[in-house]
Amino acid sequence: MARALVIVPFPMSEENLEMRKQQLSSVKLGEGIEFDFRPVRIAPVNYVSQQDSVLADLGILEAGIRAEAEGYDAVCIDTVSDSGVTPLRSVLNIPVIGAGRHAMLTAMMLGDKFSILAMWDRWRHLYTKALAELGLNHKCASLRSAGLQPNNQSLLAGKEDEFFPALYKAAMACIEEDGADVIILGSTTMHQAHAYLAERLPVPVINPGPLTYRLAKTAINLRLSHSRAAFPAPDAPALQRLAKMGDAAAAL
Repeated sequence: MARALVIVPFPMSEENLEMRKQQLSSVKLGEGIEFDFRPVRIAPVNYVSQQDSVLADLGILEAGIRAEAEGYDAVCIDTVSDSGVTPLRSVLNIPVIGAGRHAMLTAMMLGDKFSILAMWDRWRHLYTKALAELGLNHKCASLRSAGLQPNNQSLLAGKEDEFFPALYKAAMACIEEDGADVIILGSTTMHQAHAYLAERLPVPVINPGPLTYRLAKTAINLRLSHSRAAFPAPDAPALQRLAKMGDAAAAL
């Protein structure tokens, strides 16, 4: 039985973690793989600044640095920011799958141009960074926000009647005004809106979190992982120092 670790980018209660685990029901994975969800111990309040990006990278690295030694066969990062992906790839030999760039690359298999549908505009810098790194600016029809403040703990629960129509309206603008032929949900916190949007929009809608689970299983089955030429290993992985940082953060 293969095992994959899903790193959740915020500390959270078991109740809120269950809302993240609901993403598993959105994709048919079949037999032969199990997913464990682990919240980080080090995290920013939200991902709205460069400081936040540093804390996010550190927290996800700390949460996943021992994944291979713990017997996991792959790691999925439960944030479209792809925080911690490259640091973890430098210390792990198993596949590390980020939700953001893989959603964009998958969109290119489904259409010619995609739009990223976000909850709020303060996440824009996360998308522009990934687009620049991938060289896909010319394939992004638009970055649109529905102007809704997200909650990284309770997600969209209890707000469906307000949030779902607003997201639909912004998505239709991406299609009709911007020329998108694929829509990418701009956050794994939006996964509860996927079914609603997929049933109503005339183009494919990519749900980034569940996509990483399928890609992790595919990478394991094909025995593929990232290139050591692109992600060289450190001379001395900072296992103990990161663990002490995690202990200190958990104690606050």
